[in-house]
Amino acid sequence: MVNNKFTVIDAHCHIYPDKIAAKAAGATDRFYDVHGFGDGTVGMLKREGKKAGIDKFVVQSVATTPKQVSSINNFIARSVEESNGVLTGLGTLHPDSDDMERDVEEIISLGLHGVKLHPDIQGFKIDDYRCLKIYELCEKHKLPILMHTGDSRYDNSNPNRLVPILEIYTDLTIVGAHFGGWSIWEEASKKLHGIPNLYVDCSSSFAWLPDDKVVKEIIERYGTDRVLFGTDYPMWSPSVEIERFMGLGYPDEVNRQILSENAIKVFNIK
Repeated sequence: MVNNKFTVIDAHCHIYPDKIAAKAAGATDRFYDVHGFGDGTVGMLKREGKKAGIDKFVVQSVATTPKQVSSINNFIARSVEESNGVLTGLGTLHPDSDDMERDVEEIISLGLHGVKLHPDIQGFKIDDYRCLKIYELCEKHKLPILMHTGDSRYDNSNPNRLVPILEIYTDLTIVGAHFGGWSIWEEASKKLHGIPNLYVDCSSSFAWLPDDKVVKEIIERYGTDRVLFGTDYPMWSPSVEIERFMGLGYPDEVNRQILSENAIKVFNIK
């Protein structure tokens, strides 16, 4: 709890089994040409989160092949079960699965609260026909999707591909990570704001957006009731990210929305 005043939910965290955490985190660092803060373990997430005053975490990982889906989802579920209510888990899916309905049923049976997709790392365009079953099933079962969105180097998840999905699957909630468009933050916010089934998070954005005025313009373009706080652990320090957010100077009611209320609503966090 920040300043003993605001409950904080970090709505975007990656975790990995201890044995492979450093390797997995390092692969992401190389993909984005950064030197990440953390090692990707649950233990470090909890320790650093506690230092930062963060109370709960939404955790996930992504499957780069279909055969990884079940093992990752079971790892996330075990981590949640062992966390005494501190973690809320999202499952992973892969568009090349030979039984998408089975994978979604497993996510539901494990008590996970949504799905994480990373089109660039998983290697697909979000409007590819292979993905439509994912959206159909997530819409049917009320599973929100936290989706990596945007990248100036690729055209897998930019607004031109995201808007049609949101317009077709109107009962599907999507959280567009990185203000809806990593590396194209302002452009994305101008194209995506006002879509009723879209939320965004602020993860992996502050480091590249040094001007608080620009950050606030993006947040207010979407609406403060549509933005979730997230750190993208292990990439960034939870303490640095929460300090940057609090430095924006929002009133208490806005801080409560972004730091916890919006995540509770989207991911049905108890």
